[in-house]
Amino acid sequence: MVQQHQGKWYKDAAWLVKTAREEAMAALAAIQSAGGIKKLSDYRILYDGQWQDSVPTGIAQGVFTNFTSDSLFAMERLSTNPYAIRRLHPTADALPFQLDDETATALTGTRVTTLHKDGRLFFVDHSYQKDYPRTEGKYVAGCQAYFYLDADSNQMLPLAVKTNVGSDLIYTPLDEENDWLLAKAMFNQNDLFHGQIYHLANSHAVAEIVHQAALRTMSGNHPILALLDRLMYQAYAIRPVGEAVLFNDGGFFDQAFAVNNHGVRQFATEFYPIAGAFRSNYFEENLRRRGLINSTYGPDLRHFPFYEDGSRVLPVIRQFVQSFVDAYYETDAMLALDWEIQAWIKEANGPAMVIDFPAAPLERVGTLVDIITHIAWLGGVSHHVLNAGEPVATSGVLPLHPAALYAPPPEQKGVKDLLRFLPDEQKSVEQIALLARFNRPQLVQSRETLLHMFNDKTLLERGRREVVFANERFMMDMRRISEEISGKSFDEEGLCQGMPIVWKAMDPAQIPFFLSV
Repeated sequence: MVQQHQGKWYKDAAWLVKTAREEAMAALAAIQSAGGIKKLSDYRILYDGQWQDSVPTGIAQGVFTNFTSDSLFAMERLSTNPYAIRRLHPTADALPFQLDDETATALTGTRVTTLHKDGRLFFVDHSYQKDYPRTEGKYVAGCQAYFYLDADSNQMLPLAVKTNVGSDLIYTPLDEENDWLLAKAMFNQNDLFHGQIYHLANSHAVAEIVHQAALRTMSGNHPILALLDRLMYQAYAIRPVGEAVLFNDGGFFDQAFAVNNHGVRQFATEFYPIAGAFRSNYFEENLRRRGLINSTYGPDLRHFPFYEDGSRVLPVIRQFVQSFVDAYYETDAMLALDWEIQAWIKEANGPAMVIDFPAAPLERVGTLVDIITHIAWLGGVSHHVLNAGEPVATSGVLPLHPAALYAPPPEQKGVKDLLRFLPDEQKSVEQIALLARFNRPQLVQSRETLLHMFNDKTLLERGRREVVFANERFMMDMRRISEEISGKSFDEEGLCQGMPIVWKAMDPAQIPFFLSV
């Protein structure tokens, strides 16, 4: 199985690797012809008219024109990486760091303690990264950041960024422009690393171990195994390929990112107990747990793009899974008699040691639907919010989303030259090329996008007409969602879902249906 998956993966990736390499040379030639990078706006030359084959949908609308926007900086926490932020509980959570009342009041109209008490204070912690091993000549901060809901607009905005290295500076939007831009770049560098490696522990590792438990306990003709096999398409290519070319010493990751491949392994090990938990990471449960939806101790978020789009996509996936499962198990009693399913659940809770997995014996058909829906969500949607084509289009776009810093974080404010902290022409092209390789644009033509998740001959030709009908309904609903997402645009205020960019990371007609990279 591993060899089959690798063979297919390498075949699919070969064209993209060649294309990205050629486009990297063209982008480098373009910036060199323009005289190199002399100011922040010059980074746009690396993108304009470039990467048209590897990234045919282009960079997200608004990313360049609004790259200095504080609104964008805040709303990225609710879209491009929604897995790091949490609302601070007024009593259960202490304030992670102090911000003086004068600064907080000037920005928000009140003190940090009041924001905290009112449930309007949010926090992201990347401080752990400062202790990870890094590639020589590259640097990281270990940023922590406060974000808050404005009392008048209920809009998410940034409040402060603390570096936790050197003299441990705290930056705010009141600082000089260069200082605040550097603070955002340092935080984004931490956040980009988090998103890229969190997805390994949250999606790949979880889906693999649950599927492997099924392989050990179910016969080859079991319908549930057939469904899981479809969802795990090419999944077992990723680890060996990653070890060979991405996370090897001196590999692509070491070339682009500051934290090296050994830091990647440290992060995955440390975060797996949380990121890899099963039920507590169900879509809505994860967001509730972090106080982002249905909060009992603070106001609702006015805009939450990740939740808004996910709330449209996930029910359609669940509806198909429900129909598929119902076609084989009309009652809970029938499920109880399926010893292969029961052995799978026991295996997952036992030798496989899946964290927070539904307990054995499995008594409800609805619980089986929950399990399969979550696997489909992890591989077909959540993965692509953090990885695949998303980083090259939004969360990894230069200049303010570097994969590494190229000078140590400053000991004092008053930075005049931002460029010394950011990648030069060669390093910029290397970063973009790496992220472009994560994209899979050719899957649109080969019909391997989310739209076609269940449109598989082996899966549908099992004699259950209701499954065929369920797939037709699934594809119809996903086409409608795709039209809605692809048709997003700015409103009269220049915003889309409350953001100064147009974010389309969940378009079912564009993203893979599987763990693509």
